[in-house]
Formats: sequence, C-alpha cells, structure tokens
Amino acid sequence: MSLAAEKFFQNSAAIPTMPEVANRLIRSFDDENVSLGAIADLIGKDSGLSAKVLRLANSARYSPSHQIASLQDAAAALGLETLRNLSLAACLSGAFPNVKGLDRAAFWRHSIATAAYARILGKMVRLDADTAYLSGLMLRTGQILMALAEPALVGEVETLAVEPGSRYSLEQHRFACSHADVTASLASHWHFPAQMVQAFTDANAPMDSRPFSLMAAVLHMAEVLADAAQQHDQPVAALNAAVPELVEHLHLDLDFLEAKLQAAGDVASDVEQLLH
Repeated sequence: MSLAAEKFFQNSAAIPTMPEVANRLIRSFDDENVSLGAIADLIGKDSGLSAKVLRLANSARYSPSHQIASLQDAAAALGLETLRNLSLAACLSGAFPNVKGLDRAAFWRHSIATAAYARILGKMVRLDADTAYLSGLMLRTGQILMALAEPALVGEVETLAVEPGSRYSLEQHRFACSHADVTASLASHWHFPAQMVQAFTDANAPMDSRPFSLMAAVLHMAEVLADAAQQHDQPVAALNAAVPELVEHLHLDLDFLEAKLQAAGDVASDVEQLLH
C-alpha cells in the first residue's frame, strides 16, 4: 500500500467506523442461502436505514404499483440484490462526514453511479457483481479522508477534473497518491479481503499492475463512465477516449455496453433519498 496514503490515517479518530449493518450485509455475499427475509430483518435493526430503504422502495425509479409500507414489502418489491445494494449505499454514505472541498450530493451521486457501472462491467467480464458494486461504491471514499486533511487541494482537483478519468493524475501530482490508494488503506483498516484492497491499489493504472487485476480494471472504467455521466458526455465514447488500451485488452463489446447503460437509465437518481 502507498506510504503517501497512510498519512491520512495518522489521526486514528479520523478513520470512519464501518457500520455494523454494512459489515453484516457484506458478509452475506458469501452466504448462498441468505434469504430476503433475513436481509430485511437485518436492515430493520437500524431505524434510520429502514426509513431510507422504504423511501427508496417508494421512489419513482422502482415505480411501485402500491404504497410500500413495510421492509418485507420493500424486500419483495426490490429483490435481494437491489435491496442489499441500496442498503449498503445508505449505510456507507451515512458513515462518512460532510467535508469542505466536496459537494456531498454530487459525491454520492457519482459513487452510486460508479457502483452501478462497476456492476454492469463486472457482469460483462464475469466478476462477482455484488463485490463489483461494493468496490465501486467504496472507490472514491478515500477522497473524503483526503478532504478532511486538505480541503482546498481536493476542491482544486474537483474543479480541474473535467476530463473523465483525470482525477487520478491530478491527485498524484498534489498528494503523491490517489483517492484509490487512500481507499485501499481504509479497506485494509476495515479488514476487507486482501484481493479487494489490492484492486483499489491497482485501480490507478490497471494496465501497469502485475498480475493484472480484472477488478481494478472494472473500477477504473466505472469511474470514467461516472465522470462522463456527471459531465453529460457520452459515457462509452469517453471510455474509449480515456482508456482505449483497457477496452482493447478486455475485448469489451462497446455496443453491448452502450445498450446496457441506456437500459439502466439514471442509475444515481436515488441519491436524495439516501442522504436525508
């Protein structure tokens, strides 16, 4: 892991605590027999999280045919994957403070978009889709710790990061590390699997990493797609412009990806319900 990234952890009080519900949701990835009811019961232990999930289940994106009044109804309406992913997004967004230098709503909109795109890309290259979603959701969280220490520099990076994928080099120039390096350190502090920690480390420059990490490649590309969506660029064209060597290396079918992204629509439309 990057020594430059570790400096953001010198004050142990600055390290966010992994929410217990999120921890248990993540552990459920490995349980093939986990039931919708068990996930709903787990969410029900946190009243704030329960309220967010109910608001999300009743939002226009999921266009419920009737008012959803209970977590069991929400579970049935959303399905296991969506219920768990939305709950993870709500848990993690609540675990991090609002900081100068970063627009909270824009930040989490981008993170949720990155997660959704990582899931789509992960399925295309046969990675575990839930792990890809969680990794995409986490990818930029290191930047919050950077902003706690250096809000003006992080604000400057965000002002300049108009080219999809440019955040990495802008941060490297100012901090000698990127948000992905700091996220790798955070994931290590949170005892995430070593493979996921390494994927964050390698997300800066996936083509330079040996051995090649498919997850790191997916994360880098998902962030480029989220950047492009945020800038109202054509995401697939932006991906091909930013990382053509990755697209070629993975033999990505860009027409298929384009169709998947169009079918997914505005993947981060739920962010307002998550943050309130």
